[in-house]
Amino acid sequence: MNKQEILNHYKEDDRLLIAKVFDKIEITEKRNKITNTDFLDLHQKNIVQKLLNTIQYENYLFFGGDENSERTVLIIYPTKFNKEIVEKNYNNIMQIIEIILPNDLQGKYSHRDYLGGLMKLGIKREKIGDIIVFNDGANIIVLNEIVKFVKDNISSLTRFSKANIQTKEIQELYKQEIKKIEEEIVVSSLRLDNVVSELAKVSRTKAEEIISSGRVFLNFENITKLSKLIKPEDILTIRGKGRFKIKEILGNTKKGKIIVLIEKFV
Repeated sequence: MNKQEILNHYKEDDRLLIAKVFDKIEITEKRNKITNTDFLDLHQKNIVQKLLNTIQYENYLFFGGDENSERTVLIIYPTKFNKEIVEKNYNNIMQIIEIILPNDLQGKYSHRDYLGGLMKLGIKREKIGDIIVFNDGANIIVLNEIVKFVKDNISSLTRFSKANIQTKEIQELYKQEIKKIEEEIVVSSLRLDNVVSELAKVSRTKAEEIISSGRVFLNFENITKLSKLIKPEDILTIRGKGRFKIKEILGNTKKGKIIVLIEKFV
């Protein structure tokens, strides 16, 4: 299967992403240099991973700051390199903008406040990686190409005008502990609307409204099909309700309903 045949298998938005990956591979092979994409969300990463598996490409890795990063870049490297060499080049790809808030603002800003500020500066989302929020401020991972612009301009925003802004190397990233709790839910079937109803603790009718309004993401892809079946290892994000991982199907109740073990991200 050639490049064009592969591209024809994708819908328009995904086709553009795949075309960019092919371009990066071509540049790496022709110029014998490391290349990288913009930041990918987990859905985009899944699409790219499947492509690389399909074409049996091996000289790549995904990186976004640490092993828990949700947004990562695809790094493609020449065959003469190994992963250890690539790891030494992480700071040539991305760095951290660290924001330390004044005492009177500490604990008051959420992920949305930091991302919203960057959007006001006209920065495209794909140039920004994870935003790690802590009580004193945040670590914002950005591509090197915008580090200076962000550093020079973010303090022009009222919300950050009194903050201490500095750049740091990616190895200095604040380590965020991801907390999860396990729960069991009981559903009549593994249809998306049934599972969302239980996870969001709403009626079946309300669950259908939530799904139809575009607020549900399955493995980071927006899904509006009510009858979509859920399986172990799936990750469900319900805007306003949280993120959940389907861990295991435990069995059935005496009445034939299905017992599902889930992880809730808290």
